[in-house]
Amino acid sequence: MGSSSLKSAALMEQMKLHLASDAGKQLTKKIGLVYQMNIAPKKIGVDEEVYVVDLKKGEVTKGPYVGKPDVTFSFKDDDFMAVALGKMNPQIAFIRGAMKIKGSLSAAQKFTPDIFPKPSKL
Repeated sequence: MGSSSLKSAALMEQMKLHLASDAGKQLTKKIGLVYQMNIAPKKIGVDEEVYVVDLKKGEVTKGPYVGKPDVTFSFKDDDFMAVALGKMNPQIAFIRGAMKIKGSLSAAQKFTPDIFPKPSKL
């Protein structure tokens, strides 16, 4: 992965380790969905970095998903961090337009801060 100016990039690195752990493996079994995250530094749709959180295989990769993800989310970096850290409710983020969703809404509802590792420090 190339270096990134996004705060989210560090969280995605932590997520990789998290998915390799026992807790992560439980998550993969429970959720079994593929999420694509389009994360933009300042404005949704501009200079986005794309990550795939594959909760079927239990891995995180950078770059668009090959095939069709269950859900694609678009965020600004700060909003993604707020949702991932449990500081902003995903439904509120969606209502406010801080998060855009494309794909299955039932799959999107399984996207909660619980899937992310709790950062050791911010």
